[in-house]
Amino acid sequence: QVQLVESGGGLVQPGGSLRLSCTASGSIFRIYAMGWYRQAPGKQRELVAVSTTGDSTNYADSVKGRFTISRDNAKNTVYLQMNSLKPEDTAVYYCNANVREPGRMFQNKYWGQGTQVTVSS
Repeated sequence: QVQLVESGGGLVQPGGSLRLSCTASGSIFRIYAMGWYRQAPGKQRELVAVSTTGDSTNYADSVKGRFTISRDNAKNTVYLQMNSLKPEDTAVYYCNANVREPGRMFQNKYWGQGTQVTVSS
């Protein structure tokens, strides 16, 4: 089994910044894509940003130029630096990773427990 543990959420004023972290642990042979999703009340979960094994990144249009995803492969950790935060960024943020476990041929998708980000004055 693989566990993803997120940290770094909280309450911030509009225009402020937060940095989320997510570390994977457990039975890991290789981690492929890692990313961040978010879900606001009454809305579907949506992709925020993803980092692939080729170091390419993709962002939702709503966060381009404000959020930056990065990863430390040696630490099995992905980060999300969020700047110029807006009230509409308020949501529960979930970490996601595609992981191949030892002895397995295929990747499995794992999710973190979520961390609340609230942008409000």
